[in-house]
Amino acid sequence: MTTDAATPTTVTVRRAADAQPLISAADLPPARHFIDGTFPEGTSPDGSPGRVIDVIDPSTENVIARIPEGTAGDIDRAVAAAAGAKGRWARLVPKDRSEVLHAIADRLAENTDLLVRLESANTGKPLAVSQDDIGMTIDTFRFMAGALRANTSMAAGDYVEDHLSVILREPLGVIGVITPWNYPLLMAAWKIAPILAAGNTLVIKPSEQTPLTTLKFAELVADLLPPGVVNVVNGHGPETGARLAEHPDVDMIALTGSVASGRAVARAAADTLKRVHLELGGKAPVLVFEDADLAAAASALKGAGFWNSGQECGAACRILVHESVADRFIGQLVDEVRSLVVGDPRSGEDVEVGPMVSKAHFDRVTGYVERARNEGARAATGGAALDGPGYFIAPTVLVDLPEGAEATRQEIFGPVVTVETFADEEEAVRRANDVPLGLSASVWTENARRGHDIPARLDSGTVWVNSHLVLAAEVPWGGFKGSGYGRDLSVYALDDYSRTKHVMHHHGR
Repeated sequence: MTTDAATPTTVTVRRAADAQPLISAADLPPARHFIDGTFPEGTSPDGSPGRVIDVIDPSTENVIARIPEGTAGDIDRAVAAAAGAKGRWARLVPKDRSEVLHAIADRLAENTDLLVRLESANTGKPLAVSQDDIGMTIDTFRFMAGALRANTSMAAGDYVEDHLSVILREPLGVIGVITPWNYPLLMAAWKIAPILAAGNTLVIKPSEQTPLTTLKFAELVADLLPPGVVNVVNGHGPETGARLAEHPDVDMIALTGSVASGRAVARAAADTLKRVHLELGGKAPVLVFEDADLAAAASALKGAGFWNSGQECGAACRILVHESVADRFIGQLVDEVRSLVVGDPRSGEDVEVGPMVSKAHFDRVTGYVERARNEGARAATGGAALDGPGYFIAPTVLVDLPEGAEATRQEIFGPVVTVETFADEEEAVRRANDVPLGLSASVWTENARRGHDIPARLDSGTVWVNSHLVLAAEVPWGGFKGSGYGRDLSVYALDDYSRTKHVMHHHGR
Protein backbone atom coordinates (compact mmCIF):
# COMPACT_ATOMS: atom_id res chain seq x y z
CA MET A 1 0.00 0.00 0.00
CA THR A 2 1.28 3.44 -0.82
CA THR A 3 0.01 6.94 -0.27
CA ASP A 4 0.79 10.32 -1.69
CA ALA A 5 0.53 11.90 1.77
CA ALA A 6 3.23 14.46 2.41
CA THR A 7 5.93 14.11 5.02
CA PRO A 8 4.29 14.13 8.48
CA THR A 9 4.12 17.53 10.13
CA THR A 10 5.66 18.10 13.53
CA VAL A 11 3.21 17.51 16.38
CA THR A 12 3.49 19.74 19.40
CA VAL A 13 1.72 19.54 22.72
CA ARG A 14 -0.20 22.66 23.61
CA ARG A 15 0.55 23.44 27.23
CA ALA A 16 -0.87 25.93 29.69
CA ALA A 17 2.03 26.94 31.86
CA ASP A 18 0.32 30.11 33.12
CA ALA A 19 -3.24 28.79 33.26
CA GLN A 20 -5.12 28.30 36.50
CA PRO A 21 -5.26 24.71 37.76
CA LEU A 22 -8.39 22.82 36.78
CA ILE A 23 -9.19 21.99 40.39
CA SER A 24 -8.44 23.26 43.87
CA ALA A 25 -8.06 21.31 47.10
CA ALA A 26 -11.66 22.23 47.93
CA ASP A 27 -12.88 20.46 44.77
CA LEU A 28 -11.41 17.10 45.78
CA PRO A 29 -13.61 14.46 47.40
CA PRO A 30 -12.68 13.02 50.80
CA ALA A 31 -9.63 10.78 50.31
CA ARG A 32 -11.31 7.78 51.92
CA HIS A 33 -13.63 4.90 51.16
CA PHE A 34 -17.39 5.52 51.26
CA ILE A 35 -19.12 2.83 53.33
CA ASP A 36 -22.62 2.78 54.81
CA GLY A 37 -23.29 6.41 53.99
CA THR A 38 -20.07 7.88 55.45
CA PHE A 39 -16.39 8.39 54.67
CA PRO A 40 -14.76 6.48 57.58
CA GLU A 41 -11.51 7.86 58.94
CA GLY A 42 -9.35 4.74 59.23
CA THR A 43 -8.91 1.86 56.81
CA SER A 44 -6.68 -0.51 58.78
CA PRO A 45 -7.83 -2.65 61.74
CA ASP A 46 -6.18 -0.27 64.23
CA GLY A 47 -7.89 2.77 62.68
CA SER A 48 -4.75 4.21 61.08
CA PRO A 49 -4.83 5.46 57.49
CA GLY A 50 -2.87 2.48 56.16
CA ARG A 51 -1.22 2.43 52.75
CA VAL A 52 -2.08 5.04 50.14
CA ILE A 53 -2.15 5.25 46.34
CA ASP A 54 -0.89 8.32 44.50
CA VAL A 55 -3.37 9.78 41.99
CA ILE A 56 -1.45 11.35 39.11
CA ASP A 57 -2.44 14.10 36.66
CA PRO A 58 -1.20 12.52 33.40
CA SER A 59 -0.81 15.91 31.71
CA THR A 60 1.74 17.12 34.24
CA GLU A 61 2.82 13.92 36.07
CA ASN A 62 2.06 15.69 39.38
CA VAL A 63 0.39 13.96 42.32
CA ILE A 64 -3.03 15.55 42.83
CA ALA A 65 -4.41 13.31 45.59
CA ARG A 66 -3.63 10.30 47.73
CA ILE A 67 -6.32 7.73 48.40
CA PRO A 68 -6.35 4.78 50.81
CA GLU A 69 -5.35 1.42 49.41
CA GLY A 70 -8.29 -0.78 50.29
CA THR A 71 -8.10 -4.27 51.74
CA ALA A 72 -10.27 -7.36 51.67
CA GLY A 73 -11.54 -6.24 55.06
CA ASP A 74 -12.76 -2.95 53.58
CA ILE A 75 -14.65 -4.90 50.94
CA ASP A 76 -16.19 -7.11 53.63
CA ARG A 77 -17.42 -4.05 55.54
CA ALA A 78 -18.85 -2.49 52.40
CA VAL A 79 -20.62 -5.70 51.36
CA ALA A 80 -22.11 -6.02 54.84
CA ALA A 81 -23.44 -2.47 54.54
CA ALA A 82 -24.93 -3.19 51.11
CA ALA A 83 -26.49 -6.42 52.37
CA GLY A 84 -28.01 -4.60 55.31
CA ALA A 85 -29.56 -1.96 53.05
CA LYS A 86 -30.87 -4.22 50.29
CA GLY A 87 -34.22 -5.13 51.85
CA ARG A 88 -35.37 -1.58 52.40
CA TRP A 89 -34.22 -0.39 48.96
CA ALA A 90 -35.77 -3.38 47.18
CA ARG A 91 -39.13 -2.77 48.81
CA LEU A 92 -39.45 0.76 47.45
CA VAL A 93 -42.07 0.99 44.72
CA PRO A 94 -40.81 1.97 41.26
CA LYS A 95 -42.07 5.53 41.57
CA ASP A 96 -40.02 6.13 44.71
CA ARG A 97 -36.82 4.67 43.25
CA SER A 98 -37.42 6.70 40.10
CA GLU A 99 -37.64 9.92 42.07
CA VAL A 100 -34.32 9.17 43.77
CA LEU A 101 -32.64 8.60 40.40
CA HIS A 102 -34.08 11.86 39.09
CA ALA A 103 -32.75 13.63 42.19
CA ILE A 104 -29.29 12.12 41.55
CA ALA A 105 -29.41 13.39 37.95
CA ASP A 106 -30.40 16.85 39.18
CA ARG A 107 -27.56 16.91 41.72
CA LEU A 108 -25.03 15.89 39.06
CA ALA A 109 -26.37 18.53 36.68
CA GLU A 110 -25.95 21.19 39.36
CA ASN A 111 -22.30 20.16 39.68
CA THR A 112 -21.50 19.63 36.01
CA ASP A 113 -18.63 22.11 35.84
CA LEU A 114 -16.96 20.68 38.94
CA LEU A 115 -17.25 17.11 37.67
CA VAL A 116 -15.91 18.05 34.22
CA ARG A 117 -12.86 19.75 35.71
CA LEU A 118 -12.23 16.92 38.16
CA GLU A 119 -12.48 14.29 35.42
CA SER A 120 -10.07 16.13 33.14
CA ALA A 121 -7.60 16.77 35.96
CA ASN A 122 -7.57 13.07 36.92
CA THR A 123 -7.53 11.56 33.42
CA GLY A 124 -6.03 14.26 31.18
CA LYS A 125 -9.16 14.17 29.03
CA PRO A 126 -9.85 17.15 26.77
CA LEU A 127 -12.62 19.23 28.30
CA ALA A 128 -14.94 18.40 25.39
CA VAL A 129 -14.65 14.69 26.21
CA SER A 130 -15.30 15.24 29.91
CA GLN A 131 -18.29 17.45 29.10
CA ASP A 132 -19.72 14.70 26.93
CA ASP A 133 -19.05 12.13 29.67
CA ILE A 134 -20.85 14.11 32.36
CA GLY A 135 -23.74 14.89 30.03
CA MET A 136 -24.30 11.22 29.26
CA THR A 137 -23.86 10.32 32.94
CA ILE A 138 -26.78 12.59 33.78
CA ASP A 139 -28.83 11.27 30.87
CA THR A 140 -28.19 7.67 31.94
CA PHE A 141 -29.75 8.32 35.35
CA ARG A 142 -32.69 10.14 33.76
CA PHE A 143 -33.31 7.30 31.30
CA MET A 144 -33.19 4.61 33.98
CA ALA A 145 -35.46 6.70 36.21
CA GLY A 146 -38.10 6.48 33.49
CA ALA A 147 -37.40 2.96 32.28
CA LEU A 148 -37.81 1.37 35.70
CA ARG A 149 -41.44 2.56 35.80
CA ALA A 150 -42.27 1.04 32.43
CA ASN A 151 -40.74 -2.43 32.70
CA THR A 152 -42.75 -5.10 30.90
CA SER A 153 -43.02 -8.84 31.39
CA MET A 154 -44.94 -11.76 29.98
CA ALA A 155 -48.66 -11.27 30.54
CA ALA A 156 -50.28 -12.98 33.50
CA GLY A 157 -52.67 -15.71 32.41
CA ASP A 158 -53.73 -19.33 32.50
CA TYR A 159 -51.13 -21.34 30.60
CA VAL A 160 -52.25 -24.54 32.33
CA GLU A 161 -55.93 -25.14 32.97
CA ASP A 162 -57.08 -23.73 36.34
CA HIS A 163 -53.61 -22.27 37.07
CA LEU A 164 -52.87 -18.55 36.91
CA SER A 165 -49.22 -17.72 36.14
CA VAL A 166 -47.73 -14.41 37.28
CA ILE A 167 -44.20 -13.33 36.37
CA LEU A 168 -42.39 -11.20 38.95
CA ARG A 169 -39.24 -9.13 38.42
CA GLU A 170 -37.05 -9.06 41.51
CA PRO A 171 -33.71 -7.46 42.40
CA LEU A 172 -30.69 -9.73 42.57
CA GLY A 173 -29.45 -8.28 45.86
CA VAL A 174 -25.89 -6.98 46.28
CA ILE A 175 -23.96 -6.19 43.09
CA GLY A 176 -20.18 -5.82 42.99
CA VAL A 177 -18.98 -3.31 40.40
CA ILE A 178 -15.48 -2.79 39.01
CA THR A 179 -14.96 0.17 36.69
CA PRO A 180 -12.07 1.19 34.39
CA TRP A 181 -9.87 4.25 34.21
CA ASN A 182 -10.85 5.49 30.75
CA TYR A 183 -14.41 6.67 31.59
CA PRO A 184 -14.43 6.77 35.39
CA LEU A 185 -17.77 8.43 36.13
CA LEU A 186 -19.59 7.45 32.94
CA MET A 187 -18.85 3.74 33.30
CA ALA A 188 -19.83 3.98 36.97
CA ALA A 189 -23.15 5.52 35.91
CA TRP A 190 -23.75 2.82 33.30
CA LYS A 191 -23.62 0.33 36.18
CA ILE A 192 -25.01 2.29 39.14
CA ALA A 193 -28.13 3.65 37.43
CA PRO A 194 -29.66 0.32 36.27
CA ILE A 195 -28.47 -1.49 39.41
CA LEU A 196 -30.33 1.00 41.61
CA ALA A 197 -33.28 1.16 39.22
CA ALA A 198 -33.73 -2.60 39.46
CA GLY A 199 -33.77 -2.39 43.27
CA ASN A 200 -30.27 -3.63 44.10
CA THR A 201 -27.54 -2.22 46.35
CA LEU A 202 -23.89 -2.14 45.36
CA VAL A 203 -20.21 -1.91 46.20
CA ILE A 204 -18.08 -0.26 43.53
CA LYS A 205 -14.32 -0.41 43.16
CA PRO A 206 -13.17 2.36 40.81
CA SER A 207 -9.81 2.19 39.07
CA GLU A 208 -7.04 3.08 41.47
CA GLN A 209 -5.73 5.45 38.80
CA THR A 210 -8.91 7.50 38.38
CA PRO A 211 -11.09 7.32 41.51
CA LEU A 212 -11.82 11.00 42.07
CA THR A 213 -15.14 11.49 40.28
CA THR A 214 -16.58 8.26 41.67
CA LEU A 215 -15.73 9.42 45.19
CA LYS A 216 -17.12 12.88 44.40
CA PHE A 217 -20.31 11.22 43.14
CA ALA A 218 -20.66 9.45 46.47
CA GLU A 219 -20.11 12.71 48.32
CA LEU A 220 -22.65 14.61 46.19
CA VAL A 221 -25.48 12.07 46.47
CA ALA A 222 -24.88 10.77 50.01
CA ASP A 223 -27.96 12.55 51.36
CA LEU A 224 -30.18 11.24 48.56
CA LEU A 225 -29.70 7.52 49.22
CA PRO A 226 -30.22 5.39 52.33
CA PRO A 227 -26.91 4.43 53.98
CA GLY A 228 -25.41 1.28 52.48
CA VAL A 229 -27.16 1.44 49.12
CA VAL A 230 -24.02 2.71 47.34
CA ASN A 231 -20.55 1.98 48.72
CA VAL A 232 -17.12 2.83 47.25
CA VAL A 233 -13.90 1.01 48.12
CA ASN A 234 -10.60 2.09 46.57
CA GLY A 235 -7.79 -0.29 45.85
CA HIS A 236 -6.05 -2.62 43.44
CA GLY A 237 -7.68 -5.44 41.52
CA PRO A 238 -5.71 -8.38 42.94
CA GLU A 239 -6.90 -7.64 46.48
CA THR A 240 -10.07 -5.53 46.57
CA GLY A 241 -11.34 -6.50 43.12
CA ALA A 242 -10.71 -10.19 43.71
CA ARG A 243 -12.41 -10.14 47.12
CA LEU A 244 -15.44 -8.41 45.64
CA ALA A 245 -15.70 -11.01 42.88
CA GLU A 246 -15.40 -13.99 45.21
CA HIS A 247 -17.44 -12.64 48.13
CA PRO A 248 -20.22 -15.08 49.05
CA ASP A 249 -22.69 -12.28 49.85
CA VAL A 250 -22.28 -10.60 46.47
CA ASP A 251 -24.97 -11.85 44.10
CA MET A 252 -23.46 -10.55 40.86
CA ILE A 253 -20.18 -9.02 39.73
CA ALA A 254 -20.25 -6.44 36.91
CA LEU A 255 -17.02 -5.29 35.32
CA THR A 256 -15.97 -2.94 32.56
CA GLY A 257 -12.30 -3.49 31.84
CA SER A 258 -9.69 -5.49 29.99
CA VAL A 259 -10.08 -9.05 28.76
CA ALA A 260 -7.52 -10.19 31.34
CA SER A 261 -9.53 -8.53 34.12
CA GLY A 262 -12.69 -10.19 32.83
CA ARG A 263 -11.11 -13.63 32.94
CA ALA A 264 -9.86 -13.05 36.48
CA VAL A 265 -13.26 -11.85 37.70
CA ALA A 266 -15.11 -14.73 36.05
CA ARG A 267 -12.73 -17.25 37.66
CA ALA A 268 -13.13 -15.63 41.08
CA ALA A 269 -16.92 -15.60 40.74
CA ALA A 270 -17.14 -19.24 39.70
CA ASP A 271 -16.93 -20.78 43.17
CA THR A 272 -20.09 -19.02 44.34
CA LEU A 273 -21.85 -19.37 40.98
CA LYS A 274 -22.77 -15.69 41.04
CA ARG A 275 -23.87 -13.95 37.89
CA VAL A 276 -21.17 -12.16 35.89
CA HIS A 277 -21.61 -9.14 33.62
CA LEU A 278 -18.54 -8.32 31.49
CA GLU A 279 -18.00 -5.40 29.13
CA LEU A 280 -14.45 -5.93 27.92
CA GLY A 281 -12.18 -4.77 25.14
CA GLY A 282 -12.76 -4.10 21.48
CA LYS A 283 -10.89 -3.96 18.19
CA ALA A 284 -13.50 -2.30 16.01
CA PRO A 285 -13.19 -3.07 12.30
CA VAL A 286 -14.18 -0.20 10.01
CA LEU A 287 -15.12 -1.41 6.52
CA VAL A 288 -14.81 1.37 3.93
CA PHE A 289 -16.20 0.20 0.59
CA GLU A 290 -15.38 1.64 -2.79
CA ASP A 291 -18.72 3.48 -3.04
CA ALA A 292 -18.40 5.17 0.36
CA ASP A 293 -18.31 8.93 0.82
CA LEU A 294 -14.59 8.94 1.54
CA ALA A 295 -14.39 12.53 2.76
CA ALA A 296 -17.24 12.00 5.21
CA ALA A 297 -15.70 8.74 6.40
CA ALA A 298 -12.27 10.31 6.96
CA SER A 299 -13.79 13.23 8.83
CA ALA A 300 -15.94 11.01 11.07
CA LEU A 301 -13.09 8.57 11.77
CA LYS A 302 -10.85 11.41 12.88
CA GLY A 303 -13.20 11.73 15.82
CA ALA A 304 -14.18 8.09 16.26
CA GLY A 305 -10.61 6.82 16.09
CA PHE A 306 -9.08 9.40 18.42
CA TRP A 307 -11.90 10.28 20.84
CA ASN A 308 -10.62 10.19 24.40
CA SER A 309 -7.14 9.92 22.89
CA GLY A 310 -8.05 6.50 21.50
CA GLN A 311 -8.51 5.13 25.04
CA GLU A 312 -11.93 3.86 24.04
CA CYS A 313 -13.06 0.25 23.65
CA GLY A 314 -15.30 1.13 20.71
CA ALA A 315 -12.73 3.28 18.91
CA ALA A 316 -12.52 3.07 15.13
CA CYS A 317 -9.02 1.68 15.39
CA ARG A 318 -8.82 -0.95 12.61
CA ILE A 319 -9.72 0.39 9.19
CA LEU A 320 -10.14 -1.95 6.22
CA VAL A 321 -10.57 -0.02 2.97
CA HIS A 322 -11.26 -1.32 -0.55
CA GLU A 323 -7.99 -1.46 -2.46
CA SER A 324 -9.34 0.64 -5.34
CA VAL A 325 -9.79 3.72 -3.13
CA ALA A 326 -7.15 3.07 -0.48
CA ASP A 327 -4.59 5.68 -1.51
CA ARG A 328 -7.21 8.41 -1.82
CA PHE A 329 -8.83 7.54 1.49
CA ILE A 330 -5.52 7.34 3.37
CA GLY A 331 -4.54 10.77 2.09
CA GLN A 332 -7.81 12.23 3.32
CA LEU A 333 -7.58 10.46 6.68
CA VAL A 334 -3.99 11.60 7.24
CA ASP A 335 -4.97 15.21 6.50
CA GLU A 336 -7.78 14.95 9.06
CA VAL A 337 -5.58 13.36 11.72
CA ARG A 338 -2.85 15.97 11.29
CA SER A 339 -5.38 18.66 12.15
CA LEU A 340 -6.01 17.22 15.63
CA VAL A 341 -5.07 19.52 18.50
CA VAL A 342 -2.96 17.73 21.11
CA GLY A 343 -2.65 19.27 24.54
CA ASP A 344 -3.20 19.71 28.24
CA PRO A 345 -6.94 20.17 28.95
CA ARG A 346 -6.16 23.48 30.66
CA SER A 347 -4.85 24.91 27.38
CA GLY A 348 -8.22 25.36 25.67
CA GLU A 349 -11.61 23.83 25.00
CA ASP A 350 -10.54 23.04 21.41
CA VAL A 351 -7.97 20.44 22.55
CA GLU A 352 -8.94 17.08 21.00
CA VAL A 353 -6.24 14.64 22.13
CA GLY A 354 -4.81 14.43 25.62
CA PRO A 355 -2.21 12.20 27.26
CA MET A 356 -2.28 8.51 28.03
CA VAL A 357 -3.64 7.91 31.51
CA SER A 358 -0.36 6.69 33.05
CA LYS A 359 3.31 6.05 32.39
CA ALA A 360 2.65 2.30 32.26
CA HIS A 361 -0.03 2.74 29.61
CA PHE A 362 2.14 5.20 27.68
CA ASP A 363 4.87 2.56 27.56
CA ARG A 364 2.34 -0.07 26.47
CA VAL A 365 1.06 2.01 23.54
CA THR A 366 4.49 3.11 22.34
CA GLY A 367 5.56 -0.53 22.56
CA TYR A 368 2.81 -1.52 20.12
CA VAL A 369 3.90 1.19 17.67
CA GLU A 370 7.54 0.14 17.85
CA ARG A 371 6.71 -3.53 17.28
CA ALA A 372 4.47 -2.59 14.35
CA ARG A 373 7.41 -0.82 12.73
CA ASN A 374 9.50 -3.94 13.27
CA GLU A 375 6.83 -5.94 11.41
CA GLY A 376 7.09 -3.59 8.42
CA ALA A 377 4.42 -1.00 9.19
CA ARG A 378 4.93 2.65 8.30
CA ALA A 379 3.52 5.67 10.10
CA ALA A 380 1.76 7.81 7.51
CA THR A 381 1.55 10.39 10.27
CA GLY A 382 2.57 10.42 13.92
CA GLY A 383 4.20 7.29 15.24
CA ALA A 384 6.21 8.87 18.04
CA ALA A 385 6.02 9.83 21.68
CA LEU A 386 6.00 13.55 22.41
CA ASP A 387 8.24 15.37 24.84
CA GLY A 388 7.03 15.63 28.42
CA PRO A 389 5.93 16.46 30.94
CA GLY A 390 2.86 14.33 30.46
CA TYR A 391 2.25 11.03 28.70
CA PHE A 392 1.54 12.32 25.19
CA ILE A 393 1.75 10.35 21.93
CA ALA A 394 1.28 11.86 18.48
CA PRO A 395 -1.95 10.80 16.72
CA THR A 396 -0.79 7.96 14.50
CA VAL A 397 -1.96 6.26 11.30
CA LEU A 398 -0.13 3.00 10.55
CA VAL A 399 -0.13 1.62 6.99
CA ASP A 400 1.63 -1.16 5.06
CA LEU A 401 0.86 -3.71 7.78
CA PRO A 402 1.03 -7.39 6.88
CA GLU A 403 -2.19 -9.37 7.38
CA GLY A 404 -2.34 -10.73 10.91
CA ALA A 405 0.05 -8.13 12.33
CA GLU A 406 -0.16 -7.67 16.10
CA ALA A 407 -1.28 -4.05 15.78
CA THR A 408 -4.30 -5.12 13.71
CA ARG A 409 -5.42 -7.81 16.16
CA GLN A 410 -4.60 -6.56 19.67
CA GLU A 411 -6.29 -3.65 21.40
CA ILE A 412 -3.71 -0.83 21.46
CA PHE A 413 -6.04 1.56 23.33
CA GLY A 414 -4.27 4.74 22.33
CA PRO A 415 -4.18 7.36 19.54
CA VAL A 416 -3.26 4.80 16.92
CA VAL A 417 -5.30 3.50 13.98
CA THR A 418 -4.24 0.93 11.43
CA VAL A 419 -5.25 0.84 7.77
CA GLU A 420 -5.39 -2.34 5.67
CA THR A 421 -6.94 -3.11 2.28
CA PHE A 422 -9.35 -5.73 0.97
CA ALA A 423 -10.38 -6.86 -2.50
CA ASP A 424 -14.05 -7.86 -2.10
CA GLU A 425 -16.90 -8.23 0.38
CA GLU A 426 -16.06 -11.78 1.38
CA GLU A 427 -12.51 -10.83 2.29
CA ALA A 428 -13.70 -7.75 4.16
CA VAL A 429 -16.13 -9.74 6.33
CA ARG A 430 -13.66 -12.56 6.93
CA ARG A 431 -10.91 -10.24 8.07
CA ALA A 432 -13.25 -8.07 10.12
CA ASN A 433 -14.35 -11.13 12.09
CA ASP A 434 -10.88 -12.65 12.34
CA VAL A 435 -10.08 -11.14 15.73
CA PRO A 436 -10.86 -12.48 19.22
CA LEU A 437 -12.96 -9.43 20.15
CA GLY A 438 -16.42 -8.43 18.97
CA LEU A 439 -17.63 -5.24 20.62
CA SER A 440 -18.34 -2.86 17.73
CA ALA A 441 -17.79 -2.22 14.02
CA SER A 442 -18.86 0.13 11.27
CA VAL A 443 -19.67 -0.15 7.57
CA TRP A 444 -19.25 2.72 5.13
CA THR A 445 -21.20 2.41 1.87
CA GLU A 446 -23.83 4.22 -0.17
CA ASN A 447 -25.36 0.88 -1.24
CA ALA A 448 -28.49 0.35 0.87
CA ARG A 449 -28.60 -3.42 0.35
CA ARG A 450 -24.95 -3.76 1.36
CA GLY A 451 -25.62 -1.50 4.35
CA HIS A 452 -28.15 -4.05 5.63
CA ASP A 453 -26.40 -7.25 4.61
CA ILE A 454 -22.84 -6.67 5.85
CA PRO A 455 -23.73 -5.67 9.46
CA ALA A 456 -25.71 -8.90 9.83
CA ARG A 457 -22.55 -10.85 8.98
CA LEU A 458 -20.27 -9.11 11.48
CA ASP A 459 -19.62 -10.61 14.94
CA SER A 460 -20.02 -7.35 16.81
CA GLY A 461 -22.53 -6.25 19.41
CA THR A 462 -22.96 -2.83 17.78
CA VAL A 463 -22.56 -2.07 14.08
CA TRP A 464 -22.88 1.47 12.75
CA VAL A 465 -23.57 2.24 9.10
CA ASN A 466 -21.98 5.47 7.83
CA SER A 467 -21.13 6.57 11.37
CA HIS A 468 -19.12 5.31 14.31
CA LEU A 469 -19.14 5.70 18.10
CA VAL A 470 -22.63 7.18 18.33
CA LEU A 471 -24.33 6.09 21.57
CA ALA A 472 -27.71 6.60 23.24
CA ALA A 473 -29.09 5.54 26.59
CA GLU A 474 -32.06 3.87 24.89
CA VAL A 475 -30.01 1.28 22.97
CA PRO A 476 -27.84 -1.55 24.35
CA TRP A 477 -24.05 -1.63 24.48
CA GLY A 478 -22.08 -4.85 24.83
CA GLY A 479 -20.11 -7.35 22.82
CA PHE A 480 -19.62 -10.87 21.58
CA LYS A 481 -16.69 -13.31 21.80
CA GLY A 482 -13.82 -11.98 23.92
CA SER A 483 -15.60 -8.67 24.43
CA GLY A 484 -17.76 -10.25 27.10
CA TYR A 485 -21.48 -10.66 27.76
CA GLY A 486 -24.28 -8.67 29.31
CA ARG A 487 -25.59 -5.32 28.14
CA ASP A 488 -25.14 -1.79 29.44
CA LEU A 489 -27.68 0.95 28.76
CA SER A 490 -31.28 0.41 27.58
CA VAL A 491 -33.95 -1.75 29.21
CA TYR A 492 -31.72 -4.77 28.59
CA ALA A 493 -29.51 -3.57 31.45
CA LEU A 494 -32.51 -3.69 33.78
CA ASP A 495 -33.00 -7.29 32.71
CA ASP A 496 -29.36 -8.08 33.51
CA TYR A 497 -29.65 -6.74 37.04
CA SER A 498 -32.90 -8.47 37.96
CA ARG A 499 -34.30 -11.98 38.10
CA THR A 500 -37.62 -13.47 37.02
CA LYS A 501 -39.82 -15.46 39.34
CA HIS A 502 -42.83 -17.49 38.23
CA VAL A 503 -45.69 -17.67 40.74
CA MET A 504 -48.51 -20.06 39.81
CA HIS A 505 -51.91 -20.02 41.56
CA HIS A 506 -54.27 -22.96 41.36
CA HIS A 507 -57.73 -21.45 41.18
CA GLY A 508 -59.84 -24.46 40.19
CA ARG A 509 -63.16 -24.89 42.06
